[in-house]
Amino acid sequence: MNQRLKVLILADECNPEWPSLPIVGYKYAREIAQHCDVTIATHVRNRENIEKAADGLDVVYLDTEYIAAPMFKLARWLRGGEEVAWSTSMIMNYLPYLAFEREVWKHFKPALKAGDFDLVHRITPMSPTLPSYIAHKLKLPFLIGPLNGNLDWPKAFQAEQAREKEKLRGLRNLYKFLPFARSTYDRAAAVLTAFEHTRADLTRVEDAQIVMVPEIGFDPAIFHADGTKPAGQRGTERKMHFLYAGRLVPYKLPELPIRAFAASAALRGHHLHILGSGPEEERMRAVIAEFGLHDCVTLEGRKTQVEVAELMRKCDGFIFPSIRELGAGVVIEAMACGMHCLVADYGAPGALAAAGRGDAVPIAPLEEMVEGFTAALERCVAEPAYMEACALRGQAYAEGAFTWAQKGVHAEALYRAVLAGEDLRRFNFS
Repeated sequence: MNQRLKVLILADECNPEWPSLPIVGYKYAREIAQHCDVTIATHVRNRENIEKAADGLDVVYLDTEYIAAPMFKLARWLRGGEEVAWSTSMIMNYLPYLAFEREVWKHFKPALKAGDFDLVHRITPMSPTLPSYIAHKLKLPFLIGPLNGNLDWPKAFQAEQAREKEKLRGLRNLYKFLPFARSTYDRAAAVLTAFEHTRADLTRVEDAQIVMVPEIGFDPAIFHADGTKPAGQRGTERKMHFLYAGRLVPYKLPELPIRAFAASAALRGHHLHILGSGPEEERMRAVIAEFGLHDCVTLEGRKTQVEVAELMRKCDGFIFPSIRELGAGVVIEAMACGMHCLVADYGAPGALAAAGRGDAVPIAPLEEMVEGFTAALERCVAEPAYMEACALRGQAYAEGAFTWAQKGVHAEALYRAVLAGEDLRRFNFS
């Protein structure tokens, strides 16, 4: 029986109660700890929620609030809040993150030099624009990722880019010239990379170092298809129910499903549920009022994960028109709940819905995309058997490789292959 590996995980963002990246970092680290002897280095801001979870993880909390707190306040002021201007947030996080890894090095330097760990794996941050301070200092294997980033704004949506306050997006590629950017990837034994849009950004990294594996996952105890309509029963009732779930921000185009319903008499006989909150809500309410859609469109507000999953199982189709989506974990969650997914064919959603697992509508100017989604939705209500077949393929795809437990098994096997000097290509997700 193989001896358990000793792994130091770097996860600045690692929190079981914070959405998006922090909870992904936490769940990924927790699953790896089921297979390896893991020590997690994270920021002190995560202590309260990690200890509340009581998962028995070995965690070291590092305090860099001396720089993290003022830079966060500056970023929030420049962004006008925390909903938009993501590029500004990444720029402001450069120095705080380097400070975090510097504290990691100071704390773990004796243990790392003594051989107390077999390897180091940086899970978060997942942006390729934030380099590693300690990668070039290590004598043992260093892994980074899954990384996700480098998805340009579609040219047809400059107005949405302006509303997202993404003026600094054009400076992104300057990260390649910042200190530690080169050494991060030159020293990496493996670079876990989520999708092809990120692989294209990693020009210095050889194919032999790349392991293609999406960062997204789902918890089957929450997101599952038990209790959904039996096979063949979709559409047997008069009304179908469609669902959008996500933040109501410009780049996710949350008003697009509403406009599709407004454009189609056939769709008005069915129902659209919209979960989430955000700055676009006022615009959306105006569209609902303009077209008199109160009887067929409901803004449900924010919901817990459990509530989202319950509604996913009650609805037939999931509409996700986001035009700049790096990971799209919500699409995998919808697939796991047995939903037929209709997405924009760009970035992660298009890749996830490929091969007949859903409908991927080409990126185009807004009115053309409304037409594309309207046509796809009309086909759904006219051909429930088609929806059923796509939903079953999507569900099998999600269940086949995206549970968090499967990701823990994958990580341990990858670690052993790295230490043995084996070819890593067999670990590529397909």
